Amino acid sequence: RHSALVTSFQRDPGWKLFGKIPPREGAIKDPTRIQKEYETKSGRAGPGNPTSPRQGVRKNLDFEPLSTTALILEDRPANLPAKPAEEALKHRQQYEEMVAQAKKRELKEAQKRKKQLEDRCKLEESIGTAAQIWNQEILPNWSALCTSRRVRDLWWQGLPPSVRGKVWSLAVGNELNITHELYSICLARAKEKWSSTSAHSLETEPEDPGSSDRESSLELIKLDISRTFPHLCIFQQGGPYHDVLHSILGAYTCYRPDVGYVQGMSFIAAVLILNLDTADAFIAFANLLNKPCQMAFFRVDHSLMLTYFAAFEVFFEENLPKLFAHFQKNNLTPDIYLIDWIFTLYSKSLPLDLACRVWDVFCRDNEEFLFRTGLGLLRLYQDVLTTMDFIHMAQFLTRLPENLPAEQLFQHIAAVHMTSRNRKWAQVLQALQKDPERGSPVLKR
Repeated sequence: RHSALVTSFQRDPGWKLFGKIPPREGAIKDPTRIQKEYETKSGRAGPGNPTSPRQGVRKNLDFEPLSTTALILEDRPANLPAKPAEEALKHRQQYEEMVAQAKKRELKEAQKRKKQLEDRCKLEESIGTAAQIWNQEILPNWSALCTSRRVRDLWWQGLPPSVRGKVWSLAVGNELNITHELYSICLARAKEKWSSTSAHSLETEPEDPGSSDRESSLELIKLDISRTFPHLCIFQQGGPYHDVLHSILGAYTCYRPDVGYVQGMSFIAAVLILNLDTADAFIAFANLLNKPCQMAFFRVDHSLMLTYFAAFEVFFEENLPKLFAHFQKNNLTPDIYLIDWIFTLYSKSLPLDLACRVWDVFCRDNEEFLFRTGLGLLRLYQDVLTTMDFIHMAQFLTRLPENLPAEQLFQHIAAVHMTSRNRKWAQVLQALQKDPERGSPVLKR
């Protein structure tokens, strides 16, 4: 049927889309004949018509597609008035300007690509040199050099990825004296609990309330692992580090049943797994969570958490009085944004490479640097934040920009002064712990 319709259309030129109109009389003209008729009507050169200089610029100009360049530079067709000399000159200048701008853009792009390549080469070279210094000079003499000014300056610039895990382990230490064997024992217990929980959870009710809490925390681990760095796809089900992360978190719930698993732990463990072997990652994880600040947050010691927030506010007001007043006016308290930052040590809030650099200095300066980083972030974005209301500030701080500039952030962190009335962080915190009434009244409401 289709072929019949096509044949009908081809045979009958009178058919149109919305009905039939009478076909034109006479046969379809030959294209050559059409061109000759056009040339005769427009007065263009034929065999008996001599070619004028203007007409000889480009042959068959009317039948060729014209580029922007041609439109500017070419003379007009013979059937149109000629360009005035001023217009022709103007068009020539416009064309030359366009070419110059295009060349300028190309040169700028080439220079940008060259600079990016040079910066990348410099970065790789500096990382290689730094790794050599750490491996050959600093690590073999760790106890003697770790507190020296030179090493602290190198530390601030960020640790080379190849030595990061080793430096973190040494800096965090192992006050708990956890061994690889103890990790294996805790993991075996966790696996026992997983198998017994899955076998009996639907059949019997647990008699011990503590046992119930542990079992629920084991279930929470499974849920949280899938939410850990989902864009990396390495900790999710089927990923290469899924079981490793599951093992470390499960082993910790058996090592510290009084703490169990708390949301946020998975991010800390995941960062350690990316930089250390499994057993060493567990040792660093347990010791890191045993630090006073982390233990206060993960055990939800409300009174001590308020003290930390109050200490943070002391340095907040000292460093950023205008923004501090704006936060107070809008009732935006530190717990709204600091809890997530502290619980995950910024690994969830910042790009991973930047979070690792924050961890580098955190391992050097301990908990003080976590709060200093928070002030650095507020300082970096203070101009934006002062224009926002409560809702927008809370949303912004709980979901920081993905393209956060690393160097600028560290410049702002460096500009933060961690002294208030000649007292350092530890002294301010200690004073607030002794006198809780001096804490933030806004937080206590």
